[in-house]
Amino acid sequence: MTTKIHALDALKFDNSFIRELPADSETHNACRQVLGACYSAVLPTETRQARRVIFAPEVAHLLDLSEAVCHSEDFTQVFSGNRLADGMESYATCYGGHQFGQWAGQLGDGRAINLGEVINQRQQRWALQLKGSGKTPYSRRSDGLAVLRSSVREFLCSEAMHHLGVPTTRALSLTLTGDNVLRDMFYDGNPKHEQGAVVCRVTPTFTRFGHFQILTARNDIPLLKKLVDFTIRTHFPHLGEPSPAIYLQWFGEICKLTAEMVVHWQRVGFVHGVMNTDNMSIMGLTIDYGPYGWLENFDSNWTPNTTDAEDRRYRFGNQPAVAFWNLAQLANAIYPLIPETQLLQETLQHHYNQTLQHDLHVMKAEKLGLPDVQMATDEALLSDLETLLQIVETDMTIFYRQLANVDMSVNIDTVEIERWLQPLSAAYYLPEQLDDAYQHRRFDWLKSYARRLHQNGITETDRTRRMNAVNPNYVLRNYLAQLAIDDAEQGDFTEIHRLLDVLRQPYCEQTGKQNYAAKRPDWARQRAGCSMLSCSS
Repeated sequence: MTTKIHALDALKFDNSFIRELPADSETHNACRQVLGACYSAVLPTETRQARRVIFAPEVAHLLDLSEAVCHSEDFTQVFSGNRLADGMESYATCYGGHQFGQWAGQLGDGRAINLGEVINQRQQRWALQLKGSGKTPYSRRSDGLAVLRSSVREFLCSEAMHHLGVPTTRALSLTLTGDNVLRDMFYDGNPKHEQGAVVCRVTPTFTRFGHFQILTARNDIPLLKKLVDFTIRTHFPHLGEPSPAIYLQWFGEICKLTAEMVVHWQRVGFVHGVMNTDNMSIMGLTIDYGPYGWLENFDSNWTPNTTDAEDRRYRFGNQPAVAFWNLAQLANAIYPLIPETQLLQETLQHHYNQTLQHDLHVMKAEKLGLPDVQMATDEALLSDLETLLQIVETDMTIFYRQLANVDMSVNIDTVEIERWLQPLSAAYYLPEQLDDAYQHRRFDWLKSYARRLHQNGITETDRTRRMNAVNPNYVLRNYLAQLAIDDAEQGDFTEIHRLLDVLRQPYCEQTGKQNYAAKRPDWARQRAGCSMLSCSS
């Protein structure tokens, strides 16, 4: 049984990253190239009038924090960046990365400041980081700050993804700074002042592919080895003492974790929007919630990122391929430690591709309530359904959820079709698209689906239970987040709290919460924040 901590100064810190890795020799906080170091010491920018908006009780529990301390003024001051609690040592890390497929050189924590690593009473390590807390040596031409709208989205989505069962970083708190931040949301030359905000993010480590890439790009192989060894000893100790053989196993585990994460994205209809290598966690966690989005009408070519609108590199259907490409860049980065191209390629193929293909088929079968995958027959069943979903504008989340309510035990040849398929009607945005050709094609697919269920003797009760366990009823639809942002910008945070409560139980039918499971309204089809988003904070 854990004892709750009632003061932030009582948190136990073990800041191994800065203790064991080299620091930036420069101490002034100015944008520059940082060489021969993994991080730079930097203090958060003090805010004018900090105000806590919300905290996540489940994340506070990870840190053993009591509810009382989360409601305290000290909590607000610490997690807005105004005070460092005992044991906190603030710093920003150096990394590089490929952005939209092009090497971008040094990037780093330009808008995030790490506070240190908490060891809880279960001996778990949790790194704390403030996003939007001010300028660092990696901020380039920016101010290191964040605005309320992006911070609401980051906070809510971090927690929504966790409760959906998707590997993710977490969010402890969202705080207003009381300062105005100038942002050009649409990059159209019309900047305006917005409310500043800070999110405290929590995860075992914020280490990304780009942390290793920058060192190899600079040919700093001794520091590359030091960082890899530290990462394995700290976060992958089960692999054993670092060596070339262990490096290869470590890479294989990252490949497997990444594949599992991407499969979860595809399962719930999440589109990351900016899968640059600097946004890829070595723990296989979803990280950096920027221009993300949720599939509403099923479209494998959809991207939520306005910057990606032309090439659609990060579109929904391309996420598995992009993750593979990113892992190949990580392989290039660690190649100096494992100078065996064939072994790296084989590891990537085996641990990523095989995991991905197997887990994708299993996941798609589970969404239909099937207890196993029969590749000889199921591949066509699964691919035909995806085609069917794209022919007309179909809400992915609602379709799968309502398919569980269609009684597949009936005699399809004698059933009254219109009444039988009534549950699915809620999933279609444009009912006029449901012409005879589509109706016939959908009916043929349902007959194939029914035959598959009957072959295995799957009961309706079992099928519904299986489907509702993996197909969420509630996801963080962009328009829902935008409505909460609209209210928050007027000083009303009620909807943020309501949304978080709903998203804590995404697979349950919650009484009186049907509006949170409804499909996107027409007014949100093209509205900013409800359809596509920019990389602007």
